[in-house]
Amino acid sequence: MKSNIFTAKRPFSTSHSSVDSEEIKKFQLLAHKWWDEEGEYAALHSMNDIRVPFIRDTLLSMSSNYQLGNPLSGIKILDVGCGGGLLSEPLGRLGASVTGIDPVEDNIRTADRHKSFDPVLAERIQYKSSSLEEIVEDSMETFDVIVASEVVEHVADLEMFIKCCSQVLKPEGSLFITTINKTQLSYVLGIVVAEKIMGIVPEGTHEWEKFVPPEELERLLESNGFSVRSMKGMLYNPLSGSWSWVQSTSLNYALHAVRAGAPPQPHATDTLPETDVQQHSATAGTAGTVPDSAV
Repeated sequence: MKSNIFTAKRPFSTSHSSVDSEEIKKFQLLAHKWWDEEGEYAALHSMNDIRVPFIRDTLLSMSSNYQLGNPLSGIKILDVGCGGGLLSEPLGRLGASVTGIDPVEDNIRTADRHKSFDPVLAERIQYKSSSLEEIVEDSMETFDVIVASEVVEHVADLEMFIKCCSQVLKPEGSLFITTINKTQLSYVLGIVVAEKIMGIVPEGTHEWEKFVPPEELERLLESNGFSVRSMKGMLYNPLSGSWSWVQSTSLNYALHAVRAGAPPQPHATDTLPETDVQQHSATAGTAGTVPDSAV
């Protein structure tokens, strides 16, 4: 549903393009339509009604230190595949410091232009035309939160994408993903009905082969140092133009995962031979502590 195509052919390399030029051409045609709430991205606009509270409430439940009116103040969020800024802006209004990246330059121009109308957002949000892996080297363990909403179904190398998320996320940071399950039902409703019959999203937006089953996504996350904390189904009603939470994940679903914390630092007695510990203790003063240089 979203125009974010990361191929990750050369991970962590900035000297080669990491995006599919043909896909970029396709989505550039719609770059000026992001903020048309009745247009091709209407379903993404209405998704904010449930995905923004999901992100906000999950983060607030993990911390008691927040400001009324700006509950996400002090939190650094990376919006991967930000498009025209549909999700970046409401997160910025909640007080977060948001970095939005997207490989389609016209999307970034649209996002920059739209945020410029609000001086508060202009200070809180910055956009960059880039793929995820292109920013890894300069953004190691930089962000408290990553959001990848309607993105992973467009990724060519999903495992590499998850690894990059782990690289730029701080220990114990949160990753939020919304995407489409790979089922017969999702093919019928997500492609045949939504694209070909009703035109809810532009035809050709999705490839069913790239849809991601939740069990596969959870396996990839856990194998790359994440712990999945919650997962729930999402359902879009084209008649009302609204989203709702449902128990079934057979169509769309959202999940929250947390990156594992930093490994505990080894104690001096775990790294020094017993005789060395005794010698250091004898010279460290009456407290018998080991100097920092010995660790």
